[in-house]
Parts: sequence; structure tokens; C-alpha cells
Amino acid sequence: MTFARASLRRTALATALALSLHAGFVHAADNDNDKAAPAADTAATTKDAKQLDAVSVIAPGETRQIQSIGVEEITKQQTPGTSALKALDKLPGVQFQSADPWGAYEWSTQITLHGFDQSRLGFTLDGIPLGTMGYGVTDGLQVTRAITTENLATVELAQGAGALGTASNTNLGGTVQFYSADPDMTPGVRLNQVLGSDSTHRTFVRVDSGDYHGFSVYASFANADTDKWKGFGDQKSNQANLKALYQWGDGNRISLFVDSSKRKEYDYMDLSLTSQRVLGWNWDYLQPDWNSAVQIANALNGKGQYPASLNGLPANYDKGDATYYAGGGIRRDTLTGLSGSFNLGGATLDTTGYYHADRGEGQWATPYQASSPTMPISMRTTDYGLDRYGITSALKFNLGNNDIEVGIWGEDSNTNQERNYFTLNGQYTALYTVYNDQDPFLRAFLQHYETKTRMGYAEDTIHLLDDQLTINFGAKSLRVTTDATSLVPTTAFAQGQMRAKKGFLPQAGIDYKLDANQDVYASYAKNISAFGITPFSTSQAAFDAAKDHLKPEESQTWQTGYRAHGETFEASLGLFYTRFENRLLATTPCPAVVTCAASLNNVGDVKSRGADVAFLWKPVQGLSWLNSFSYNNSKYQDDYQNSGTVHTAGKYVVGVPKTMFSSSVSYEIAGWRANVEGKYTGRRYITYTDDSSVPSYWVVDAGLAYDIGNLSVLKEMSIGFNVTNLFDKRYFASTGTNGYVASDPDGYNQTLMAGAPRQYFVNLNAKF
Repeated sequence: MTFARASLRRTALATALALSLHAGFVHAADNDNDKAAPAADTAATTKDAKQLDAVSVIAPGETRQIQSIGVEEITKQQTPGTSALKALDKLPGVQFQSADPWGAYEWSTQITLHGFDQSRLGFTLDGIPLGTMGYGVTDGLQVTRAITTENLATVELAQGAGALGTASNTNLGGTVQFYSADPDMTPGVRLNQVLGSDSTHRTFVRVDSGDYHGFSVYASFANADTDKWKGFGDQKSNQANLKALYQWGDGNRISLFVDSSKRKEYDYMDLSLTSQRVLGWNWDYLQPDWNSAVQIANALNGKGQYPASLNGLPANYDKGDATYYAGGGIRRDTLTGLSGSFNLGGATLDTTGYYHADRGEGQWATPYQASSPTMPISMRTTDYGLDRYGITSALKFNLGNNDIEVGIWGEDSNTNQERNYFTLNGQYTALYTVYNDQDPFLRAFLQHYETKTRMGYAEDTIHLLDDQLTINFGAKSLRVTTDATSLVPTTAFAQGQMRAKKGFLPQAGIDYKLDANQDVYASYAKNISAFGITPFSTSQAAFDAAKDHLKPEESQTWQTGYRAHGETFEASLGLFYTRFENRLLATTPCPAVVTCAASLNNVGDVKSRGADVAFLWKPVQGLSWLNSFSYNNSKYQDDYQNSGTVHTAGKYVVGVPKTMFSSSVSYEIAGWRANVEGKYTGRRYITYTDDSSVPSYWVVDAGLAYDIGNLSVLKEMSIGFNVTNLFDKRYFASTGTNGYVASDPDGYNQTLMAGAPRQYFVNLNAKF
């Protein structure tokens, strides 16, 4: 895209948002009752002020399965700074994995819902799309880089079918919607300090202005630094958030959210079943052992012997791939969103404009490309650049018993992704952006992608029988076009255009209240997913042969369930069936650090069926006990061809456990708070033919806190103590970090991450 075109589109976005804001201001000025209501009262009535203290496993009146986690679970049950996704892990149908105790190390972070992996889910923050939150920067960013955890108000999970207007073009299997907290109505300063295992220290400071005639604002800064729990290196982040809010009249509000995030993290080594068995759970990158890295590189090229530490590996194991000198990731993000919600007198208009910029680099010191005849190792980087901007808008109004909503979403995204090799002259022990300081001696590829997303939707929710019966139905139209251009000659990637579109994607649901405390529901949803950049990760010939007959991935989801609640309990039972069609699979015939062309295949369908059960019990004041159980039977329905027939029909989907169970209990009394959380994750297959798997495991976390109260100028002081992996269980957390293969009976594929051992953290909180 040229600079002129980009400028015009930014101008169009700004104009559209300004017109929406202007409409709200004009209406407010024309209103005879335009005196601003007290901010606290307005916040309590606006539909956009999402605030939940604890966990909710029911959503009475909703026509689909929805569950929520509130600020209490996000910030008080976990070590401060822990990803909100980890809090969701206690809900049924959710599997969250990470190699670190925070759930923030992005190469390993992954979440699945009902058999769908992260790349086929939808994520938003205050309605702003976060893409698939993948490690490779192509369509969004991780929530930990989008907002500091302490500034979240609630997280809403929809397993199976998200809201029709959710701004996502990948939500085949469900959505996770994050909502930021509004500024406090009283001025003050919050401070949190964390210290713990592996030299962890994290500082969070937030300053609130309080309410001033409807205007309020906060600014926060978080600095975190922790050593890896094994191997060399640390993981650092700096993040600043600002949210400004102006509220007036009857539910009118404008908010500005700005996030700036910088992360640097040394990687943990991917393991295989065999490398873990032979080399142990603590096997990692070699850094700072440069001599062993050079010895491995020379041996790989037939110039010597491998180090004795690798002798236990089988003779046919790729010892050059067993470990590397170092790896790391660097990310810099800026995310800005300007939102308005306007009472138009019988209708509400919600509009959000947003912009996201990312620059990043993933690094790997690789022996597969020499720096020179005398230096067998080079620095291989994957360099990312992403700029995307968009607008969402929804008009909501009532006609009799009908709640009608119509809306649009448009986004333009420009992505550069390149693979470069840089000269190494010897060992290094600093993580920095190599591309900024050096010129590459080899560029494997430089791809430019322009993606345009256009979505429109309309839905009607009908309330009948004195609100006892709710019927919801609607449809959306989605079109996503991606143009790829190869800016340097390459055989590894293709260029061209792919378009995923569907003019009619229906969604319908029904909820019936049996009485004031019980309801039953059923729903159906159909979705498609954008192709993304996957079709271009093939040779030009393979792309040209496939592009005309490839269909976008598509899902159809049926849900039904029962919900009940009383003074001391909440309970839900949900059944689901999903048909996932046109599953696309790209296969590569070379090791992960070698650049080579892939082939893209349509490998048929997946059928998932299962059940979710959740029971939240609060028998006495201060005591809360949540139990959830999930059964998920997800299987491939077809064999596919890849240099012969790959027999996947009837096999379980990779990386997805068949059963999960979670139990979480918390108790508060006389200023003390204690919680214990345990999660069982069943066996997961790590090949498409199910000939290799990782075993099931239990992990237990615990926390204890005491509210000290006010002390001089300090208010609401508290001290907390958290232990993750209480019983020091050694287990495989993330799977598929380097992709899955069809068959691996010997356990050689290095695509696994070890879970963190027991860790201890103490935190101190205060306000003034």
C-alpha cells in the first residue's frame, strides 16, 4: 500500500469515528435534560461498564453458553501479573498451557476450547480485535501485551459460539472477550510489588484522577523481570496503560485507551519425548556454553564429534536439532482505541476506532547456516512489522418485544515478515534487535501482506411470555481478502491473492426460564475463518495449483444446556456438537530452523461432541468452591494424502485432552484469604495418527493473603503469598510448539515444553 493510500484510509477512519462522536454530541446538546448525571450512577447503568467481582458459571437468559471470570479471580487468586487466560483454565472446556508460572511466555502460551486450537478462536479487548494472539505477528497481539492484568475488569468466555457481532474472522470454536476497568471515581495511587523465585521482581503503579464533572483518567506502569527457571537468560517487560473516560447525560460515554508494551524474553528449549527422557526436564539452550554450540555445529557438518552430553540420544536422532546456543523474542506494541456509546433516544450507538502497531524479532542461533567458512553458526531472525487499523460500530434499539442490533466491522492490516541471517563472530549474552544494528548476509524471504476484513451483521432478540422465553436469531456476512507480495526472490513462499467470504452465516438460539432460578437453552452457529498467511507458506507452484479449489475453514456448532442458581450455588450442564469442515494443513519436510517450502492440503473434517459441567457452591459467607468437568471427543473424519495415505480417520485431534477436571476452593475470614486450585489434564496425542502422546497430569496452585488495613497514609494494605505447582509436578505443558507431524512413534519431534516446577511469590499491595 502506498503512503497516499494509507493516509486516505486513516483519514476515512478518523472521519467516520468523528461523525459518530458528533452525532452523540449533537443529540446530547439537543436534549432538554442534558445535565450530567453523577459519574458513579452513570457507570452503574451503562451496558458497557462490565464489572464482575468473582467467577460466574451461568448467564441466565443467554441463548448460548457463557461464563465469566471477574477481577477477584484475575488479580487476587493468582500471583499479580499472571495472564488472565490462566484464570480461565478453571472453567469447563478450557485448556490453557504455558512453560512459565505466569502464563506470559508467548512461544509456549496456548489455549484450546472444545477441540479448537488458539488459531481458530476469537479474542477482543473492549471490542478491539486481538486476532489469534499468536507468537508470529500476523493479525494481533497477546492480551498480556494489550493490557496490564490489574487493569482488567472481567473476562467473558463463550465456548462454541461467540456473539454474532464479535470482531473476529477466526472464531470457529468460541471467543474470549476482555474488558478493561474504568478509572476509579476517587483519586488515589495503587502500588503492587512482587518478589519471588528465580529473582522475580515486578512493580505496578497506577494513578487515578478521580471523577471531575464526568471526566476521569488513570495511568499505570508495570515493570517485570524474572530469570528463566532453567537455563540462561531472563524475561523482561515494561508496559504503560492509560484510560480516559467522559460520561454525561443518560448513558453517554467516550473513552480513550492507550497501551504501550515492550517485551524481551529468552526462550526455553523445545523438547521431544526422547530428548526429555535422555537429557532430563532441565535440558535447555546451551548459552553461555559457546564451545559446545560450535562443537555441535561442526559435528553436524561432519567435522568432529558431538559433545558427550548428547551421546545418550539414539544414533538416528538429529543431534544438531537437540539444542542450540540461544533463542529469544522481542516485541514492541502500541495499541490505541477511541470508543463512544451514545444514547440517541430510543437507540444506542456504539462506535470504536482503533490502531495497533507492532515491531518484533524472533531469534535462533542456528548451525544449519554458517556465518563463514570458520564460523559454523549464524543468527537467524524472523522480523515482524504490523500496522492495522479499523472501526466497529453497532446500533441497538427496541421495537416492542424486539431487541434489534445491526453493526459493521472493517479492518485494514499491513504486515511484513522476513527471514534474515546475520554473522556471528563469537558468543553473545545480550538480547537485542539484531536487525537494527547489522545488515543480513542472507535474506531467505521478505513477504508483504495486505489484509482487508469487512463484516456486517444484524440480529433480533425477542422476549416473550413476560420475558420467560427468549429467542435470538441473526446472520453476518464476512469477507477477508489477503494480497501477498514477495519482495525478494524466494522458493519458500508464494505471492498472490486469497479471499474467504460468505454472504450468509446464520446464528440462532432460544432460552426458556423454567422458573426464577432455572433455565434451558439451545443454539446454533455457523462461522468461517480467514485463510491468513498459511496458503502463502508454500511454493508458488503449490499455491497456484491449490488456490482455486481451497475453501475457507468452516464450523457449525450446536449447543444445549441447563442452568440453575440459588442463594448458595450456581450450576450448569452443557452439551455440544461441532462439525469442523475444510480443515487446512500445511506440512514441511525439514527441521524447524531450516527454511523450506510447504504444501497445503485440505485434510477433511473434524467432529467434536462432549459435555461441560460446572458447579459453584457458596455454603457459608466467605467460602467458595468451584468444580468443573469436561468431556471432549474430537476426532478427524478423513484420511489425507502426503506422499502416501496418512491414516487419520477416527483419530483424536492433536493437543486436546479427552477429559479435564478442575477444583478451586477459596475462603475469606477476618481479613485472611486462602485459595487452592487443582487441575487434571488428560492424555494428549501429539501426532495426527495418534501413535505418540504425552501423559495426563495434576497441577495444584495455592495462595494465602492478609488484609492489613490502613496504616498512616497507606490504605487497603495487604500482603499475599502464592505457590505455583505446589507439589512440584514435572509434566509436559505446551504441545505443538514446533507443529505436529503425522507419525512419531519414537518420540523424536521437538515440539513440547516442560511445565515450570514449584515457584514461590510474595506480593505487597497498598493505596494512598
